[in-house]
Amino acid sequence: MTRIEGSVALVTGGSRGIGKALVDALYERGARKVYATSRDPRAVAHPDAVPLALEVTDPASVAAAAARAQDVTVLVNNAGATAPTSFLDSPVEDVRREFDVNFFGPLLATRAFVPVLERNGGGHILTVHSVLSWVTVPGADGYSAAKAALWSQSNALRLELQPRGIKVTGLHVGYVDTDLTSGLDVPKVSATSVAAQALDGIEADAHEVLADALTRQVKAGLSGEVSDLYPQLAPPR
Repeated sequence: MTRIEGSVALVTGGSRGIGKALVDALYERGARKVYATSRDPRAVAHPDAVPLALEVTDPASVAAAAARAQDVTVLVNNAGATAPTSFLDSPVEDVRREFDVNFFGPLLATRAFVPVLERNGGGHILTVHSVLSWVTVPGADGYSAAKAALWSQSNALRLELQPRGIKVTGLHVGYVDTDLTSGLDVPKVSATSVAAQALDGIEADAHEVLADALTRQVKAGLSGEVSDLYPQLAPPR
């Protein structure tokens, strides 16, 4: 079992949204130290957090963060970004950017910190996925594809890292009440609730955490027909 109390965590994208809520929750549960990363570390708000500059798409920046944070026992891959993309209409560079941030970013961070976790006796990796790992919506083609690939990445890493004493938890969530979703009139779960469920999952060594009803519904639908997830594909009656 992974213990949050006394741990040293690093949260990528730790200055706002789910990342900020995770930093807060880690300290509330007794983490000894939390590195909160951001492109601009001045944006990190928690008074006890250790601000750390990090651009997850830049291998040199990731390596520098790992060299600085040699005491980490829990890595949280939270940093991500999205922009509207269509596989048919968007520049390929825009789709590639989604993969750079949302797939290769977590991969670079994981590869950099696995040796750190091993030297510290093993540890835990929490990677923030999305309900869009399992279903796509118009305008989010690149993001959904990158998150689906990230889900596969976590499944592979979970197997590869188990014998090395490192657990992997995937956090899947739909709409979270943050500044990024402020313009959407849809049911949302609070970032505080998501963070609490994520840390519960870490402490239980859960493989996955499904943090809201929408995510649980979509995951359950994977065993059905494609038209169950995409009603517009159902044959006319």
